[in-house]
Amino acid sequence: MARSPQAPLEDRPKTKRVAGLRGLAPFLAPYKMMAVATLAALVATACVTLILPVAVRRVVDSFQSGGELLDEYFLAAHIIAALLALGTAVRYWLVSRFGERVVADIRKAVFDRVIGLSPAFYEKILTGEIISRITTDTTLIQSLIGSSVSVALRNLLILIGGLIMLMLTSAKLTGLVLLIVPLVVVPIIIMGRRLRKLSRENQDWIASSSGSASEALLSVQTVQAFTHEPRTRAAFSDVTEKAFGVASARITMRAVMTALVIFLVFAGIVGVLWIGARDVRAGAMTVGELVQFVIYAVMVSAAVGALSEIWGELLRAAGATERLVELLNSEDSVQDPAEPKALALPAKGAITFDDVTFHYPSRPEMSALNTVNLSIEPGETVALVGPSGAGKTTIIQMILRFYDPETGRILIDGQDLRSLKRADFRRAIALVPQDPVIFATTARENIRFGRPEATDAEVEEAARAAHAHDFLSALPQGFDTYVGERGVMLSGGQKQRIAIARAILRDAPILLLDEATSALDAASERAVQAAFDEMRADRTTLIVAHRLATVKKADRIVVFDQGEIIAQGTHESLVAEGGLYARLARLQFTQGGEE
Repeated sequence: MARSPQAPLEDRPKTKRVAGLRGLAPFLAPYKMMAVATLAALVATACVTLILPVAVRRVVDSFQSGGELLDEYFLAAHIIAALLALGTAVRYWLVSRFGERVVADIRKAVFDRVIGLSPAFYEKILTGEIISRITTDTTLIQSLIGSSVSVALRNLLILIGGLIMLMLTSAKLTGLVLLIVPLVVVPIIIMGRRLRKLSRENQDWIASSSGSASEALLSVQTVQAFTHEPRTRAAFSDVTEKAFGVASARITMRAVMTALVIFLVFAGIVGVLWIGARDVRAGAMTVGELVQFVIYAVMVSAAVGALSEIWGELLRAAGATERLVELLNSEDSVQDPAEPKALALPAKGAITFDDVTFHYPSRPEMSALNTVNLSIEPGETVALVGPSGAGKTTIIQMILRFYDPETGRILIDGQDLRSLKRADFRRAIALVPQDPVIFATTARENIRFGRPEATDAEVEEAARAAHAHDFLSALPQGFDTYVGERGVMLSGGQKQRIAIARAILRDAPILLLDEATSALDAASERAVQAAFDEMRADRTTLIVAHRLATVKKADRIVVFDQGEIIAQGTHESLVAEGGLYARLARLQFTQGGEE
C-alpha cells in the first residue's frame, strides 16, 4: 500500500534502497530510442577512453626502441582525442535532453494528479510541500537522469573495461589490485546505509521548510497585522536549521565515505605500482606496459571513487522518486465512476439531499451534516441561513462533490453525483465562493476564467452585471491591468465583484452564492443583488448568507443549526414562527444591522 504523503514528517518511512528509482520506469518507457542512442554514445566514448592508454604505451615503447612509427602514434592519439571530444559532446546533448524531457513529463504528471485531488487531500498536507516535490525533487531527478546516470554508466564501463585491460596488461598486478576491492566495498555498504536515511530525511525537511514559507508568505498581511513576524521567523528558522542539520550530517557522512574510499584505492594502487616498478627493473615488463597499467589503474580508481559519490546522488534521487510516486499514487476519497452516466443537457437544476450525513476528515468527532433531507426544484431560489459552522457552506461543497456523504445521496436532476463524471456536472454549476480567488493575471482573464471561450464583449457585459465595469475601466490598463498575486492590487469588494462577474459569465443552470456580497458596500450590494435577481429568473440558485436582508426575496429559506435543518419557509413565515431565524432577524433588523 502506498505511503500517505500526509503523514507527519517524523513518522514517514525512509528509503532503504535505490529500488525506489523503479518509479521512473513509466516515464522512461516512451523514450526507449533516445535511451538507446544515449547508451550507444556512452559506450562509444568509454571505448575511445579505454584506447588512449594503449596509444600512450605505444609512444613510450617507441622511444625505447628508437622512435620508429612515433609520428604515426602521435597522429593516432590526435584522432582518438578528436573522437573522444565529438563523442562526449553528443553524449552530453543526448543525456541532458533526455533528462529534461523525462522531468518535464514527471512534473506534468504530478501536477495533473494533485490539481484533481479533492479538498480532503489538502486538509493534512501543505501546498508548499507539494510545490517542493514538483520543483526540488524533480530537480534531483533531472540531475540524476541528465548527469549522474550518464556519469555512473560511463564510469561503470571504464571500470569494467579498465579491469579487463589491466588483466591483459599484467595479470599479476591486476590480482593484487582486486585484493583492494573488498576494502573499498565494505565502507560503501556500511556508510551507505546511514547516508540513505539522511538523504531521505533531508528531502523531507526541505519540503517542510518550503511548506512553512509558502503558508507564511500567502498570509503575510495577517502575519504582519498581528505582529507575528518574530514567531513566524523563529518557526521558519527552526525548520530550516533542522534541514541544514540533516544536510550537514549527510554531507559529512558522504565526505568521510569519499575520503576513505579514495585513500584506500590510491594507497592500494601505490603499493601495486611499487611491485610493478620492481618488475620493470627485473625486465618482466616494459616501461610502456607499466605506464599503460598505471593509466588504467588510475582510470579504475577514479571510476570507483566517482561511483561511490554517485551512489549518494542515486539514493537522494530514489528518495525524491518515492515521494513523487506517493503523490501520483495518492488515494482520493472522491473518484469518478468507472462507467459514468451522462447528465442530460441542458441540466434542469433540480437538487436533492437524501438522508445525507457527513463529517470532515480533519474533524471526525463533529458532524457537519446530520441526516439532511432537502429538495430544491429547478429554477427555485433557496437561501441557507444559520450560525457559523451550522453546515451551510458544507452544502455548497457537497453539491460540487468536493466530498462524498458518509450516508445518503446527493442528486442533480435525479442522478446520484457518484454516478456522474465530476467535470460533467460541474459544468452546470457556477460558484461565487466566500473567499474570492483572484489569479495573478489580468482582470479580463480573471473574469474569463468562468468561460474561457467568451469574447471580450461578453466579459465586459458580465462585469457590468456584477457592478465591476466602472472600477475595472478606471484601472491603468483597464480590463487588461495585471491585478497581482491573489489580486493584491484590488480591494476585498473589488475581488468579490470580479468573482461574481466570473459566475455570471459562466451562465450555468445552477448558481451557488456563498456569502457572495459580504465584502460589498451598500450601494454595490444593491446593484449586484439586482443582477442576481435577473439571473435567478431561469436557474436554480442557492444563497448562503449571514445578512438576512440578502435572502428576504428567496423563494424559500432553510435554517441550519449544528448540521441539521431546523426550519424552512419564507421570510415572513419564519419570523412569525419564532425560533432561531426570528431571533436572528430581530437582532439584524431591529438593532441597526440591516434595513
